Amino acid sequence: MAEESATEKGFFARLKSGLAKTRSNLAGGFDNIVHGKAKVGPELLEELEETLLIADVGVQATSFILEDLKREVSQNRIRENKEVLEQLKQRMVHVLSQNQKPLAFSEHQPFVILVVGVNGSGKTTTIGKLARHWKQQGKKVLLGAGDTFRAAAIDQLQVWAERSDIPCISQKSGADPSAVAYDAVQAGMAREMDIVIIDTAGRLQTNTNLMEELKKVKRVIGKVLPGAPHETLLVLDATIGQNSISQARLFNEALVVDGLVMTKLDGTAKGGVLFNITDGLKLPVRFVGVGEKPEDLQEFIPENFVEALIPG
Repeated sequence: MAEESATEKGFFARLKSGLAKTRSNLAGGFDNIVHGKAKVGPELLEELEETLLIADVGVQATSFILEDLKREVSQNRIRENKEVLEQLKQRMVHVLSQNQKPLAFSEHQPFVILVVGVNGSGKTTTIGKLARHWKQQGKKVLLGAGDTFRAAAIDQLQVWAERSDIPCISQKSGADPSAVAYDAVQAGMAREMDIVIIDTAGRLQTNTNLMEELKKVKRVIGKVLPGAPHETLLVLDATIGQNSISQARLFNEALVVDGLVMTKLDGTAKGGVLFNITDGLKLPVRFVGVGEKPEDLQEFIPENFVEALIPG
């Protein structure tokens, strides 16, 4: 138990460290509440609203977060700064929690995950980290190097696989990505794997040919194993702010995305975009990336995220 507690503390410390830029960006507006410098009233709420919008939380999510708070303050039910802070945290957690649901690993064997996202989002690295994470949990994992457009992506995934002693199905650069997906799912079934994770090409999300290619990969997977992929996971780069929302919408319209991974939260002052995306697209966040190390990819826990975000 003590070891588990220490691990959890380590995760939280990395999360808090990774969110330092966003927390610093929010500090101006939150500092008045946290340290009780400002009187609870309309001016404080306006400052809060501006702070959330600057952090890319989004208009709709910001309105939801502050809706009850504004009413409570106007009716004089909330008078203390600590009450404002507590209400704020609760509403922020609610926005992030409303679409959360666990991955149903036990319902499928193998559980097939198709990972999509644009080049540069950290997609292939994320797959390597996810594979390592699940193997450490005792699951049998197999990878499929389906980004055949880039030889470097194939090599990168193979390196991750070797480091974690995980099998990786691949073909030469330029091969049909659907063929790689087919082979990976077949191998996963034959070897009785728990999880099969398939990488995909990530050229510009506006490229119609790419989307058609990804749809084909998804269809082929479904023919090999009816009902698969069981999770289409979209990897997004937090540093591009509002552009990540348009990426998410395009991928979701083309492929029907099941869940999100937000990477590079340590490299942006606008980590609030996570609220914007989850509120707008109604999708669960599976993992967040807050650094380069394998252990810096963490399972997303809304309460921890909000606690790490609020300057204390």
